[in-house]
Amino acid sequence: MSFIAIDIGTSFMKGAVLDLAQMQLQHIHREPVPAGINGLEPLMYEIDPAALVEAVRKLITKLVRQAGQCQGLVMCSQMHGVVLMDESNRAVSNVIPWLDQRAATPCPAQEGTVFDAMMARLNQSDVTELGNGLRAGLPVGTLYWHKLHERFPANAHTAAALPEFVLSQLCQARAPLGMEPTYAHGQGVFSMATRTWHQPVIKQLELDFLAWPVIRSLAEPVGMLQIEGQEFPCYPPVGDHQCALAGAFLRAGELSLNVSTGSQVSLVTPTFQPGVYETRPYFDDQFLNTFVKIPAGRALDVLVNLLGELARLNGAAVAEPWPLIEAAASAVADTDLQINLAFFDSLSGHEGSIHHIREDNFSVGHLFRAAFQNMAANYNLYAQRLSPDRQWRNLVFSGGLAQKLPLLRQIILAQLPGDYRLCASTEDTLLGLLSLALFCSGKANSVSEATGVVQRSVESRLGPGTPPAD
Repeated sequence: MSFIAIDIGTSFMKGAVLDLAQMQLQHIHREPVPAGINGLEPLMYEIDPAALVEAVRKLITKLVRQAGQCQGLVMCSQMHGVVLMDESNRAVSNVIPWLDQRAATPCPAQEGTVFDAMMARLNQSDVTELGNGLRAGLPVGTLYWHKLHERFPANAHTAAALPEFVLSQLCQARAPLGMEPTYAHGQGVFSMATRTWHQPVIKQLELDFLAWPVIRSLAEPVGMLQIEGQEFPCYPPVGDHQCALAGAFLRAGELSLNVSTGSQVSLVTPTFQPGVYETRPYFDDQFLNTFVKIPAGRALDVLVNLLGELARLNGAAVAEPWPLIEAAASAVADTDLQINLAFFDSLSGHEGSIHHIREDNFSVGHLFRAAFQNMAANYNLYAQRLSPDRQWRNLVFSGGLAQKLPLLRQIILAQLPGDYRLCASTEDTLLGLLSLALFCSGKANSVSEATGVVQRSVESRLGPGTPPAD
């Protein structure tokens, strides 16, 4: 039995054939997401909807040709994307992903930004019930910008999610297909308490003239896809953050450290427990308490790019700098150089810094050891805010940087000591989709059960997730 898996990212989309008999990922492909449209107003980012649908169609076609008899399609997507649809389920706007920050532009009717004006309409209990995750890049801010600027198309009827729109077009559906809670939350008007749309907030923001898609359960097919002579069900798209954690085999009682381009610290809980963190829906009716936008790979790339600039200008760039960087940082036992990696808007601020520079400590080794120490300090800070009494039994490392940098793990474990395991594969999102496919196929009674089956299979082939001492 095989499924197709699609992961629509920000710059790239990935797909794979999921072999549910062998519990394996097969025929993994990586393709670019269509680029943003040129010439838009400041802070706007939009994608041609037809181009996005066609790119996904081509990827699915390629996979179906390699899959044999396909039994279904599961999908995750970059969070916070919206497309306005008319009553005939046709796009009347471009795809507007999270990269669009128009809600951070000046408000036309008062001081501050559009986002400030939107937040002024909400009280703290609303913000808490929405999960404490409101920010300018969410669709609710985009829609409120349209409202204040009177820019809604006359025939706008539904605020569809990015992956929901793609699936509806591929399945030639006459109405929005609906979405699953882990993605619905990312639209910015999802009630964590009721696990459905927060109608009072929608009304308060004067967005109640729009239809909002139906919230679907994960195992409920939302459409049938006909392609390459086959027809098979498509299941509701899920959030890529939660999907990646399922692929890291995260369980209740484990502290997740996902370290990649950005990074997150997360804990699964059985009930909605609001706090200073953001709360998102998780699978099996659970919740995910999390801190996101913690500086990681994107910030480190700022340092890597600076150090390599002269070599690149001279035509002699280092093809793979990370082994050299880790060796240099490992040779430094300690450093008093201090770095704040907030080189872009993040939980740590939006202005990074380097302090205590001296002639004897301003080197590659000191620089990156200081950077790793800053990352570790951030993870320790946010882990304690998630659970001040440290109610977790072990750490789970996932993401590309955690995989390839043992020294970084070592420095993090100095601040967060205890048992840990490392995700057995870098393909955590696709492994998450494998677990979801197993559940949707009826071969597991819950996502948690499916995750356990996939974990045992993967670790039997690749070895256990806990590596030897670094």
